Amino acid sequence: MSTAAHEEPVTLAGRRVQLRPLAPEDFSEWQAVRLRSHAWLTPWEPRRPPGSPDVIRSRSAFAARCKARDRERQLGAGYGFGIFVGGRLRGEINLNGIQRGPFQNAYVGYWIDAAHAGNGYVPEALVVLARFAFDDLNLHRLQVAIVPRNRPSRRVVEKLGLRCEGTAERYLEINGVWEDHLRFAITAEEWHERRGELLSQWVAGTSS
Repeated sequence: MSTAAHEEPVTLAGRRVQLRPLAPEDFSEWQAVRLRSHAWLTPWEPRRPPGSPDVIRSRSAFAARCKARDRERQLGAGYGFGIFVGGRLRGEINLNGIQRGPFQNAYVGYWIDAAHAGNGYVPEALVVLARFAFDDLNLHRLQVAIVPRNRPSRRVVEKLGLRCEGTAERYLEINGVWEDHLRFAITAEEWHERRGELLSQWVAGTSS
């Protein structure tokens, strides 16, 4: 597959997870997951700007969010996916801020339903996403930034052995506070060296 943008939605399959773009029809299930996981997720997410629509409460705002993600995909600027297990939504994982030219980089963000954390769904989803990013999009580098005390998110990258590149001070606004972040990364060279190991451990039984 070339590095060109994808006009049609991309669906990616792992051993247990399926990654596909969210659509307006997913709103009710997405809302239910977000509401029951509110206390679990809010400490690690940016605060909603004053006056902006509440995407969790508003079906139309969620539809606009889906449309924006579709446009990002068409431009090759980003790829957003719901994490589905057994056909049910369990979280999201996204390739954000894709930069070409000499950087060939993207940032990864993810979250999981509190009721399904600890089952290894996010590490599996991240390996599936990395395969897409490196093998199909021909990116050179993926980065994940995590608030140091966010142990569940850190466990994801630690399970996969992503390299920690240190602390970026006051890196992102999280829940109203400029938080330090640990920056983890994997490059194409590391991916190709570890590809077989990661796919065997997390995506066994699927085509590689």
